[in-house]
Amino acid sequence: LPVLDNLDRAVGCKDPEALAGGLALTLKSFNEALGKLGVEEIKADGETFDPNLHNAVMHIEDEKYGENTVAACFQTGFMMGEKVIRFAMVKVAN
Repeated sequence: LPVLDNLDRAVGCKDPEALAGGLALTLKSFNEALGKLGVEEIKADGETFDPNLHNAVMHIEDEKYGENTVAACFQTGFMMGEKVIRFAMVKVAN
């Protein structure tokens, strides 16, 4: 509910800098609320590709990365306990 309250306040905000700062704090508050519920972000960037956690939507050949390395994350994935509730959408190298 505090996140909803902050979003309601943001709708009426006229100052772009204050809005950006308020949204950043609201995002932090929302992530804390998810953490209390046991929802955790799936690490992706620079990690070894794992089809149990990552959904590869692109592939590149690039010497900067090792084999089967996540080169970019397009959408963050989340887990609740041991269950994936959304796979991380990624670009995989080599």
